[in-house]
Amino acid sequence: MKSHCGFVALLGAPNAGKSTLMNALVGSKISIVTHKVQTTRTRFIGIALHENSQMIFVDTPGIFEPKKRLERAMVSAAWAGASDADVIVVLVDAERRIDDNSRRIIDGLKEAGRKAILAINKIDVIRRDSLLSLVSELNEMGDFSEVMLISALKGDGLDDLKKIITKSLPQGPWLYPEDQMTDITERMLAAEVTREKFFLRLHQELPYAATIETESWQEKKDGSVRIEQIIYVERETQKAIVIGKAGRSLKEIGKMARMELEEMFDRRVHLFIFVKVRKNWSDDKERYQNMGLDWVE
Repeated sequence: MKSHCGFVALLGAPNAGKSTLMNALVGSKISIVTHKVQTTRTRFIGIALHENSQMIFVDTPGIFEPKKRLERAMVSAAWAGASDADVIVVLVDAERRIDDNSRRIIDGLKEAGRKAILAINKIDVIRRDSLLSLVSELNEMGDFSEVMLISALKGDGLDDLKKIITKSLPQGPWLYPEDQMTDITERMLAAEVTREKFFLRLHQELPYAATIETESWQEKKDGSVRIEQIIYVERETQKAIVIGKAGRSLKEIGKMARMELEEMFDRRVHLFIFVKVRKNWSDDKERYQNMGLDWVE
């Protein structure tokens, strides 16, 4: 049987469920999931197999109307992921229906002459008649090769989505080993896990004013690993919020991150997190390189 392999871009408005979907398709957590929008900042690759096909999923940042440099870089990364992909899946949140960001994506694909698979997510939370009207409305707006009804969280419809995707993949050898699930390094994955806990702990006070980097990774003789990370914020007042009264916020972030990293890596983790002020870090080219984003003027 001939093998197939290709890149699949997951496009959608912020918080449409792209990261949840990719984690479900890959079968492992490789992208952070929070209730806050725009938490995916760069392109992550997740690798899944279906019969003789290897699907390389690209979890792109959500597409929205950017205002700041970081936002422009995130949206640019999303469109770059789509332009390079063999297959595009547009994810629409059934509960939110069609917003301006979804329209922007559909119009952008039409202008580029690209067909896409439409995946309507969270179908378990809306009535059937409302769902059917949404399908009809979206079909009138865009040029979709297929329309799939799914629940990324519950796994409904994902096997059928995989089948549809693999039909469109080009013939060719697999690009990654059979057991590889992502191209993200352990250092980057550790930073992403901590960033997720940061969002969950401080989503109201500091939604986007921080970036997290793994500065040190030391393998210990007993099989454990010592990880040192830095949370960069832009002002001293933000640093105080991250640390919290008597250091409680930072301790909670570290505890949650360490527990998940130990489960993820199946080993003991010694996690040390420091907070530093770096004014205007979102205008620092080096930070963009560390996040895997292109510098956008």
